[in-house]
Amino acid sequence: MAPSVPCTRASAALRMKHISLDNQSHTIRRLRAKLETERRESTATKEGLETKLVEAKKEHKTNQVALQASHKTISGLTEIGLCMSNKIERMKAKKQQAREIHMECHHKFQARIQEAKDTIQEQHLIIEALVEEKSSLLQKIQGLQEDNDAPAPFDDEWEEEPEEDPE
Repeated sequence: MAPSVPCTRASAALRMKHISLDNQSHTIRRLRAKLETERRESTATKEGLETKLVEAKKEHKTNQVALQASHKTISGLTEIGLCMSNKIERMKAKKQQAREIHMECHHKFQARIQEAKDTIQEQHLIIEALVEEKSSLLQKIQGLQEDNDAPAPFDDEWEEEPEEDPE
C-alpha cells in the first residue's frame, strides 16, 4: 500500500497545480477583458476631447475673423467704433477663455492618455508575469508527470509526442 501513497500525493499535487493554472487562466482572461474595456473608454474619451478641440479651434477662427472685421469698422466710424470696442473686448475675453479651455482640455487629454498608457503597461506586465508563471507551472507539471509516468492531460496547449518507431 505504500507505493500508492506517493502516487496519490503526486496526483493531488498535479491537481492543485492544474487548479492553480486554471485560476491563472481565468485571471488573465479577466484582466484582458478589463484592459479592452479601458482601451475602449480611453478611445471614447480621446474622441470626445478631439471633438471639443476641433470645435474650440473653429470658434477661435470665427472670433479672429470677426475681430478683423471689427477693426475695419472702427477705423471708419467713430461712434460705432466705441460700441465695437466693447464688442472686441468681449471677443478677446471669449478668445482668452477659449484658449484656457483649449489648454485645460489638452492637459486633461494628455493626463488621461498617460494614465491609460500606465494602466495598460501595468496590466501588460501583470499578464506577462502570469503567462511566465503558467509556463513554469506547466513545466513543473510535465516534469512531475514524467517522474510518475502519468499520461499528459488534455489541454489545447500540449502537443502530443510522436510514437517511436519499433524499427
